[in-house]
Amino acid sequence: MKTRWTKDVTPEQVWPEYPRPQFERESWLNLNGLWEYAVVKRSQRQPHTYQGEILVPFCVESSLSGVKGKVEPNDRIWYKRLFDVPEDWKAKRIILHFEAVDYAASVWVNRGFVGSHKGAYDRFSFDITDYLDANLPQEVVVCVDDPSSFGPQPRGKQQVVQERIWYTPVSGIWQTVWLEAVSAQAYLKEVKITPDIDTKTVSIVPILNEPLKPEYMVKMTVSFGGREVAAVEVLADREAVFEISDPRLWSPDHPYLYDLDLLLVNKENDVIDAVKSYFGMRKISLGDLGGNKRLFLNNGPLFHYGTLDQGWWPDGLHTPPSDEAMKYDIEMTKEMGFNMIRKHIKVEPDRWYHHCDTLGVMVWQDMPSGMVVIPEEGQERPAHIQHVAKTDDDLYVRSEDAAQFEWELRRMIDIHYNCPAIVVWVPFNEGWGQYATCRIAEVVKRLDPSRLVNAVSGWALRPCGDIYDIHSYDREVAVPPVSGHMASVLGEYGGIGYPVKGHLWNPEAKNWGYQTYRSQEEFIENYRYKFDQIVQMKTTRGLSAAVYTQTTDIESEVNGLMTYDRDVIKIPQDRLKKLHSRLFGA
Repeated sequence: MKTRWTKDVTPEQVWPEYPRPQFERESWLNLNGLWEYAVVKRSQRQPHTYQGEILVPFCVESSLSGVKGKVEPNDRIWYKRLFDVPEDWKAKRIILHFEAVDYAASVWVNRGFVGSHKGAYDRFSFDITDYLDANLPQEVVVCVDDPSSFGPQPRGKQQVVQERIWYTPVSGIWQTVWLEAVSAQAYLKEVKITPDIDTKTVSIVPILNEPLKPEYMVKMTVSFGGREVAAVEVLADREAVFEISDPRLWSPDHPYLYDLDLLLVNKENDVIDAVKSYFGMRKISLGDLGGNKRLFLNNGPLFHYGTLDQGWWPDGLHTPPSDEAMKYDIEMTKEMGFNMIRKHIKVEPDRWYHHCDTLGVMVWQDMPSGMVVIPEEGQERPAHIQHVAKTDDDLYVRSEDAAQFEWELRRMIDIHYNCPAIVVWVPFNEGWGQYATCRIAEVVKRLDPSRLVNAVSGWALRPCGDIYDIHSYDREVAVPPVSGHMASVLGEYGGIGYPVKGHLWNPEAKNWGYQTYRSQEEFIENYRYKFDQIVQMKTTRGLSAAVYTQTTDIESEVNGLMTYDRDVIKIPQDRLKKLHSRLFGA
């Protein structure tokens, strides 16, 4: 199955956009395109002869990769390509960036081992300057191990046997690979931005690649609509607090963004690094309304109504065919009258969050689940699952698995901390890999006190976090109980199936939804029936949010508002938007 964007993907034009729009430099080189590849057993050495070419950044299992292969748990993927370093980079430090590789990657440049990384959803980088050869084209080799659903690592919905709510695995490089040239003296590694609308300030901490070098200063300028709002100079690695008088607040109706320019200067006042960023002035909190806790945005109540968005594509699996395709899903969600997306147990490329920032779509960000998976009622438990959790006390999890999970959770929060659109962190979903829930919720809150924490969405609920979240897929939607200190939400509901002929992943499979109908009229009638219950719960039962399952069909699931290929919108978006407007009135 293809999407309309598949035809535009070529080795010369594959994900050409700068991958980190909230931390942008001018000097960079895209390494996406054709690489040599081989899939061999882990016991084998690096192959002398590769099996063919793969289109990076698409995973081995995807059709867009040109391979559409299968990776067994005892397999290893090898990649190789040559590249040239631009002449004007000779006096610079050269950084090799990987935006995401699933799962464990090791990297060599010109046969020198430069480093390794574990984690499918976070970026990693290596300074490869000392490994470069002055005379020859440079060679980069990457090997990747991915146990998929046979391992305990965070993996989301990937499963070797694809069925119902479990989808085709994703192995290997699946986001952009690129080079960047930075100053040999020092450079900005990241920036941490924390807005505070109550004090009309924003805290900005520019962070160097090597901390605590007092000879370097950072000149920062905040502007809005091309007009300078504030400017300050601060020591690198130190906090600067800007006053933002009469701030324009970010919201779904008005996604105002401030531009931020950072210049790193040495003691001679020479500019040695320049980075462009942005931020939004907004506040997410709990507030009291009608005797209930509600979700507040910018100190006022706002009902969150979104789709469960899993970010899967028939041609690229985890990787959309293009930035335009990825943005389309967000645009359609907004046009349908939703103001939020729950990004379900997957972390997207930075550009996805950038589009949510600019379009004005709030994000509930899940942590990808791993370790123990609880099968649905009536499903056979996979052979590698030895224990199903019932309470925090009897959870089975090895300490090294927990350490990896918590490291990746921390990375997700650190990397996306500056994103205005993200308003809620969701560390656990439906008991999948759930353990030490309240401790994890507290860890997340300490890492980021500026956002709300939904400790666990559905099933194994615990008395911690900011949100009480249940799931209901019955035609008669269950009502979440009202809590005295938590907002009550429906973290998942709906799931109405409507298979559209000619737009099915596998027409011969059992294409299913929680309730499945065969005509558009029945589908719309039952969507409205469930939605009316949401409106009533908001009005009379203190409901703060609801998440409809789901944005698109995925493989054998046909409960999307769009087909998997994005060709058919099952309910016209203007009709949905008019219907949904009932949630956002007084």
